[in-house]
Amino acid sequence: MFKRRPKTRYWLMLTNDTYDRTYNLFFNSQRANERLQSVPLHKLAHYDLADLEKLLKALRQDIKLTIEFVGFTGERWPASQKLIQRKRVPLE
Repeated sequence: MFKRRPKTRYWLMLTNDTYDRTYNLFFNSQRANERLQSVPLHKLAHYDLADLEKLLKALRQDIKLTIEFVGFTGERWPASQKLIQRKRVPLE
């Protein structure tokens, strides 16, 4: 899915689905002046924020893409107590 195209933005989006109690991971790409393309990658059924923090730490060592968080407004990481998401995004 990752193709090095000029004027293209690539990022991961992690969503917090509070109704199903899952985390969903999407691969997003958008070329200049074109529509957003979002591909679902994985659904994490283990709904534990501490385990998610460990998984993301390992993922960030391998993947250098930006990770956008949706649905985590006001929540904090258990280990570092850093705020996950400050403001709501238009998708919420």
